[in-house]
Amino acid sequence: MAVLGVDGWRGRWVGAKLADRTVELLVLDDVAAVLAVPDVELVAIDMPIGLSDDGSRACDVEARRLLSPFGAASSVFPAPVRPVLGAGSYEEARRISVAASGKSLSAQAWQLTASIRQVDDALGDPPASRVVEVHPELTFRGMDSRVRDRKATAPGQAQRLRALGRWMDVLDGLAAAPPDIPLVDALDACAAAWSAARLAGGEGECVGDGATDRRGRPMRICW
Repeated sequence: MAVLGVDGWRGRWVGAKLADRTVELLVLDDVAAVLAVPDVELVAIDMPIGLSDDGSRACDVEARRLLSPFGAASSVFPAPVRPVLGAGSYEEARRISVAASGKSLSAQAWQLTASIRQVDDALGDPPASRVVEVHPELTFRGMDSRVRDRKATAPGQAQRLRALGRWMDVLDGLAAAPPDIPLVDALDACAAAWSAARLAGGEGECVGDGATDRRGRPMRICW
């Protein structure tokens, strides 16, 4: 049985389907397409799932702490509070966020809101337990402590390729990938697939305080 790692890309999703060492890169139009990929045991997605109603998630705070020694803490955007999912504009989202949590909403978090809502709607009630939130920067550092540079740089990309190559035939997967997929998104999806394989095998790690949100989604980040 395969696993699937997923990274958001231009309103769509890049999927990395991993079976043993073989990785296949896919372009998926929406979360319904993500969940419909056949013969997948577990889906690891780089997108907030469990959402607080009124404050910061413990998993975001802990993830930033773990990434701080690598200079990558800023890669973890504070997840929006759940009431923001109903906002129709950034201005409205900021007002809702301040009213609910006392803090405004970053532009980066607002840009993710449509994708977060899409994931939230697709998971249903009770939520699909085979879909797990991950973060590629935590994943890469868990995979290989030599991953230290930013993913947009040549050293950072080389470090990520080296780390992934230990676990999957990543160069073969990239060579056969749909031509429009940027390398950074493909690598993040592959990293999410590595996390999915670990989690499916009972070897994954997570940060968070064990809390779930009001829709029953766990507020945690795994790798």
